[in-house]
Amino acid sequence: MGVSFRGRESEARESRLGSVTGYCGTLRGLYAETGCGGPSDRQRCYSQASLCSAACALSILSYITDAAIVHHSPSGCAVTAMQVSNNKDQLAAKLGLDNSKSCYVCTDMNESDTVFGATENLREVVLETYRRYKPNAIFVAASCVSGVIGEDLGSVVEDLKEELDIPIAPIHCEGFKSKIWASGFDAAFHAILNSIVKPPEKKRNIVNVINFFGGARKEITEIFKNLGVEPLFLLSNTNIEQLSRLSESVATVSTCGTLGTYLGNGLQEKYGVPYVRSLQPHGIAGFESWLVELAKALGKEAEAREYLALEKEKYLPKIEEAKKKLTGLRAVIGMGPGFNFNTTRALQELGIEIVYSAAWHFDKQYDDGLAPAAFKYLVDHSPNDYNLSVNDLQNQELVNILKRVKPDIYFSRHVGSTVWAMKLGIPALCVYDEYAIFGYRGLLNFAYSILDIVTNRSFTENLSKRVKLPYTDWWLKQNNSHFLIDGGVTA
Repeated sequence: MGVSFRGRESEARESRLGSVTGYCGTLRGLYAETGCGGPSDRQRCYSQASLCSAACALSILSYITDAAIVHHSPSGCAVTAMQVSNNKDQLAAKLGLDNSKSCYVCTDMNESDTVFGATENLREVVLETYRRYKPNAIFVAASCVSGVIGEDLGSVVEDLKEELDIPIAPIHCEGFKSKIWASGFDAAFHAILNSIVKPPEKKRNIVNVINFFGGARKEITEIFKNLGVEPLFLLSNTNIEQLSRLSESVATVSTCGTLGTYLGNGLQEKYGVPYVRSLQPHGIAGFESWLVELAKALGKEAEAREYLALEKEKYLPKIEEAKKKLTGLRAVIGMGPGFNFNTTRALQELGIEIVYSAAWHFDKQYDDGLAPAAFKYLVDHSPNDYNLSVNDLQNQELVNILKRVKPDIYFSRHVGSTVWAMKLGIPALCVYDEYAIFGYRGLLNFAYSILDIVTNRSFTENLSKRVKLPYTDWWLKQNNSHFLIDGGVTA
């Protein structure tokens, strides 16, 4: 199965990968359905607001230090700018990078624009953005409003290419096109592949590392020295010149299969850059798979195994000691599927039993046509076939699950999800840092963090005593499988 980079825009994950946001059953039950042409996407009788794919697309593009975002939208859609502005400034300052050419602006569409159209205004905003900031590329993004009224971004962009001497790319990230916000990542990478990356002139000892913020830059740089290569962390704090040369890299790896599938497979299909298919580097098995498979692609397997042997000797005895104190804990986990399945594996390595898992969506395959490696690993190695549901950050369902299951601890990557567990008196840990469980040392530090959380419960207990939940007893007693209109397996 190939990446659809040749088209006008990337396909939504529902149609491209068969991804779903509605399922209720078990881990191995879900896998069985993927082998029978499923799972089918089950609808909800009630749904809260979820994240928009435009936010995912424009967030990661905003971290490019010399690119501008022009969002053809009402001002409310530009709330993403608030999310990224402080973060990107802080990251750039810490790395000593100049991001004065980057910006996020919107065309502030109003009622009149939705009736008569606003492509001329869009054109003027793009030109003013170029004059004011002198970016080295401009991404022109659609919104639900501009998409519904049929604004032709492609034609505007093609006309502007004749006037401006920089790459200009349309981003088709209208939120209504996909219920899976990760489709926004694909829209962003589609633009990178089509409008920024150039054919290779020569190969360089660079490995593309697809991640969010590159928090383990120092550690990964040191590790990669053993393999004779340097990492390039994408997309945060890169520039257009670096992105234009992605085709010259010797390999691509990712810290999240959900995030990396489109760009990684696209670079391989279009330019022959090997995309390393492995577990992500969380915990013991993930770190070893990630590094060894990369080393095989580079012809450096012996060097990788030598490094891993030294690291094992240093950290595994300490991990085993921590494991003795954690074994038997019962956990619920709620994350996007990439981090969910990899974090679950790491928790099981620490002796923690997963009693329920909520994935914000589920990709039954990636763009290579294969099932996600982290999901398949759990199916083959998980000591228990735990209950699993797919819901796109529906906190009302999460509260129901936590109330019924009563775990010892809850793990998430979203603060807005974690706080609900604490209001129920359940200790919770937000694993926001994608490198929090990176390798042996990361797993050991993660174990210590869990021990701190489950030992020091006073804040959580005091909070739960003083908070009144907005849910009725009737709701909390429901089986969450009943929230899906066509039912599902009772879990």
